[in-house]
Amino acid sequence: MGGTPFGKSLGDLGGSGRERARRRGQGQLEAQVLAALHHSSGPATAAWVQQRLGGDLAYTTVMTILSRLHAKQAVTRERSGRAYVWTPAADEAGLAALRMRRVLDGEPDRDAVLASFVSALSAHDEQLLRTLLDRAADDGPAPGAAAPDGPGHRDPSDHTPGG
Repeated sequence: MGGTPFGKSLGDLGGSGRERARRRGQGQLEAQVLAALHHSSGPATAAWVQQRLGGDLAYTTVMTILSRLHAKQAVTRERSGRAYVWTPAADEAGLAALRMRRVLDGEPDRDAVLASFVSALSAHDEQLLRTLLDRAADDGPAPGAAAPDGPGHRDPSDHTPGG
């Protein structure tokens, strides 16, 4: 499983290994680890990921990033001997969708967030979203989705201005 490092090599950044790791933001490291896993031909070890990222990153740092990604459900892991092998939980689009859902889930006023999001869409993206929503309605609710009158549903008649 040879190949070139993903992203800018840590050696190109200057400073000690620990300083270089600190200069990269957590999100950037996570993205680079996910990119490496996506380019793997199958489940990969942390050592394999470390090597693909240029090798200057500490093994423990790679393990920390993989563990954080696992907690975010962005990767899955499976025991292989004494170690784990890691696999992306979804393709790039699926991971972006997961991030979008997490942002939405973290906001107290989902209605306002969705309204703001939709109002900022381009005409093309709005039409695409309408098509996807129509297709989803034709296919029925997604597995695990709340029923229309279940938890989380807000009947428009329940909405009061300013609250």
